[in-house]
Amino acid sequence: MFVELVRTRRSVRRYLATPVEPAQAELLLEAALRAPSSQGQSPCHFVVVSDPKLLSDLSRAKPHGASFLGGAPLAIVVCADPSKGDVWVEDAAIATTFVHLAAASLGLGSCWIQIRGRVHDASQTSSAYVAQCLQLPPGLEVEAIIAVGSPAESPSPHPHDSLAFSRVSYDRFGQGL
Repeated sequence: MFVELVRTRRSVRRYLATPVEPAQAELLLEAALRAPSSQGQSPCHFVVVSDPKLLSDLSRAKPHGASFLGGAPLAIVVCADPSKGDVWVEDAAIATTFVHLAAASLGLGSCWIQIRGRVHDASQTSSAYVAQCLQLPPGLEVEAIIAVGSPAESPSPHPHDSLAFSRVSYDRFGQGL
Protein backbone atom coordinates (compact mmCIF):
# COMPACT_ATOMS: atom_id res chain seq x y z
CA MET A 1 0.00 0.00 0.00
CA PHE A 2 2.77 2.46 0.84
CA VAL A 3 4.59 2.01 -2.46
CA GLU A 4 1.35 2.54 -4.38
CA LEU A 5 0.73 5.72 -2.35
CA VAL A 6 4.22 7.00 -3.20
CA ARG A 7 3.69 6.13 -6.87
CA THR A 8 0.44 8.05 -7.16
CA ARG A 9 0.91 11.02 -4.80
CA ARG A 10 1.35 14.32 -6.61
CA SER A 11 1.36 17.93 -5.53
CA VAL A 12 -2.08 19.49 -5.88
CA ARG A 13 -2.50 23.23 -6.26
CA ARG A 14 -6.25 23.48 -6.95
CA TYR A 15 -8.83 22.56 -4.35
CA LEU A 16 -12.58 22.23 -4.05
CA ALA A 17 -14.28 24.63 -1.64
CA THR A 18 -15.19 21.66 0.57
CA PRO A 19 -13.73 22.04 4.08
CA VAL A 20 -11.36 19.40 5.37
CA GLU A 21 -13.23 17.32 7.92
CA PRO A 22 -12.03 17.85 11.52
CA ALA A 23 -11.34 14.11 11.86
CA GLN A 24 -9.15 14.24 8.75
CA ALA A 25 -7.25 17.27 10.06
CA GLU A 26 -6.72 15.42 13.32
CA LEU A 27 -5.22 12.46 11.45
CA LEU A 28 -2.88 14.78 9.55
CA LEU A 29 -1.70 16.25 12.84
CA GLU A 30 -1.28 12.82 14.37
CA ALA A 31 0.93 11.85 11.42
CA ALA A 32 3.00 15.02 11.90
CA LEU A 33 3.39 14.39 15.62
CA ARG A 34 4.43 10.77 15.01
CA ALA A 35 7.18 11.77 12.58
CA PRO A 36 10.65 10.77 13.77
CA SER A 37 13.02 13.44 15.02
CA SER A 38 16.70 13.40 15.80
CA GLN A 39 17.39 12.22 19.35
CA GLY A 40 13.64 12.39 20.03
CA GLN A 41 13.88 16.17 20.47
CA SER A 42 10.59 16.86 18.64
CA PRO A 43 11.36 20.50 17.80
CA CYS A 44 8.27 20.95 15.61
CA HIS A 45 5.18 23.04 16.21
CA PHE A 46 2.17 23.09 13.89
CA VAL A 47 -0.35 25.86 13.24
CA VAL A 48 -3.58 24.76 11.55
CA VAL A 49 -5.14 27.53 9.51
CA SER A 50 -8.65 27.46 8.06
CA ASP A 51 -9.61 31.14 8.26
CA PRO A 52 -10.00 32.32 4.62
CA LYS A 53 -8.57 35.78 5.33
CA LEU A 54 -5.50 34.30 7.01
CA LEU A 55 -5.07 31.78 4.17
CA SER A 56 -5.18 34.71 1.75
CA ASP A 57 -2.57 36.58 3.78
CA LEU A 58 -0.32 33.51 3.90
CA SER A 59 -0.67 33.07 0.13
CA ARG A 60 1.41 36.24 -0.17
CA ALA A 61 4.28 34.90 1.95
CA LYS A 62 6.60 34.92 -1.06
CA PRO A 63 6.41 36.35 -4.58
CA HIS A 64 6.09 33.00 -6.36
CA GLY A 65 4.74 29.57 -5.52
CA ALA A 66 2.27 30.35 -2.73
CA SER A 67 -0.69 32.11 -4.35
CA PHE A 68 -2.72 28.89 -4.68
CA LEU A 69 -2.88 28.71 -0.87
CA GLY A 70 -5.63 31.34 -1.05
CA GLY A 71 -7.87 28.70 -2.65
CA ALA A 72 -7.11 25.92 -0.18
CA PRO A 73 -9.54 25.20 2.65
CA LEU A 74 -6.75 24.29 5.10
CA ALA A 75 -3.09 24.90 5.72
CA ILE A 76 -0.68 23.40 8.20
CA VAL A 77 2.26 25.63 8.99
CA VAL A 78 5.29 23.63 10.09
CA CYS A 79 7.55 25.48 12.51
CA ALA A 80 10.45 24.37 14.66
CA ASP A 81 12.53 25.52 17.58
CA PRO A 82 16.20 25.63 16.47
CA SER A 83 17.34 25.54 20.09
CA LYS A 84 16.16 21.90 20.24
CA GLY A 85 18.98 20.71 18.00
CA ASP A 86 21.09 21.29 14.94
CA VAL A 87 18.89 19.19 12.64
CA TRP A 88 15.59 20.98 13.20
CA VAL A 89 15.33 21.64 9.46
CA GLU A 90 15.49 17.92 8.71
CA ASP A 91 13.05 17.12 11.52
CA ALA A 92 10.57 19.70 10.16
CA ALA A 93 10.99 18.35 6.63
CA ILE A 94 10.26 14.82 7.79
CA ALA A 95 7.11 15.97 9.61
CA THR A 96 6.03 17.86 6.49
CA THR A 97 6.50 14.74 4.38
CA PHE A 98 4.45 12.70 6.84
CA VAL A 99 1.58 15.20 6.46
CA HIS A 100 1.78 14.91 2.65
CA LEU A 101 1.65 11.14 2.75
CA ALA A 102 -1.17 11.13 5.29
CA ALA A 103 -3.15 13.56 3.13
CA ALA A 104 -2.74 11.32 0.08
CA SER A 105 -3.81 8.28 2.11
CA LEU A 106 -7.01 10.13 3.04
CA GLY A 107 -7.75 11.10 -0.56
CA LEU A 108 -6.80 14.72 0.04
CA GLY A 109 -4.52 16.81 -2.11
CA SER A 110 -1.58 18.72 -0.67
CA CYS A 111 1.32 20.88 -1.74
CA TRP A 112 4.48 21.96 0.06
CA ILE A 113 5.15 25.70 0.09
CA GLN A 114 8.77 26.30 1.07
CA ILE A 115 9.12 29.22 3.48
CA ARG A 116 12.53 28.84 5.16
CA GLY A 117 15.20 30.54 3.08
CA ARG A 118 12.71 32.52 0.98
CA VAL A 119 11.93 36.24 0.91
CA HIS A 120 8.58 37.97 1.22
CA ASP A 121 9.89 41.27 -0.12
CA ALA A 122 13.03 43.41 -0.04
CA SER A 123 12.61 44.13 3.67
CA GLN A 124 11.36 40.86 5.16
CA THR A 125 11.91 37.11 4.92
CA SER A 126 8.98 34.82 4.22
CA SER A 127 9.52 33.22 7.63
CA ALA A 128 9.27 36.60 9.39
CA TYR A 129 6.14 37.47 7.40
CA VAL A 130 4.43 34.17 8.33
CA ALA A 131 5.54 34.55 11.96
CA GLN A 132 3.96 38.00 12.02
CA CYS A 133 0.70 36.77 10.43
CA LEU A 134 0.43 33.89 12.92
CA GLN A 135 1.78 35.78 15.95
CA LEU A 136 4.44 33.12 16.50
CA PRO A 137 6.59 33.47 19.61
CA PRO A 138 10.19 34.57 19.12
CA GLY A 139 12.57 31.71 18.45
CA LEU A 140 10.31 29.60 16.23
CA GLU A 141 11.35 29.25 12.61
CA VAL A 142 8.92 28.46 9.81
CA GLU A 143 9.98 25.60 7.54
CA ALA A 144 6.97 25.27 5.26
CA ILE A 145 3.26 25.64 4.76
CA ILE A 146 1.28 22.66 3.52
CA ALA A 147 -1.87 23.46 1.56
CA VAL A 148 -4.49 20.73 2.03
CA GLY A 149 -7.92 20.08 0.56
CA SER A 150 -10.11 17.95 -1.64
CA PRO A 151 -8.35 18.03 -5.00
CA ALA A 152 -9.93 19.90 -7.91
CA GLU A 153 -7.29 18.38 -10.20
CA SER A 154 -5.77 14.94 -10.62
CA PRO A 155 -2.18 15.16 -11.87
CA SER A 156 -0.99 11.92 -13.46
CA PRO A 157 1.65 9.93 -11.62
CA HIS A 158 5.21 10.23 -12.89
CA PRO A 159 5.85 7.30 -15.25
CA HIS A 160 8.32 4.71 -14.03
CA ASP A 161 10.60 5.32 -17.03
CA SER A 162 10.88 9.03 -16.08
CA LEU A 163 12.59 8.20 -12.78
CA ALA A 164 16.30 9.05 -12.67
CA PHE A 165 17.68 5.59 -11.96
CA SER A 166 20.97 6.81 -13.47
CA ARG A 167 21.51 8.60 -10.15
CA VAL A 168 21.56 5.31 -8.25
CA SER A 169 24.90 3.67 -7.47
CA TYR A 170 25.68 0.38 -5.76
CA ASP A 171 28.44 -0.01 -3.18
CA ARG A 172 30.43 2.94 -4.65
CA PHE A 173 29.41 6.08 -6.48
CA GLY A 174 29.03 5.54 -10.20
CA GLN A 175 28.91 1.77 -9.92
CA GLY A 176 25.89 0.02 -11.43
CA LEU A 177 24.59 -3.43 -10.75
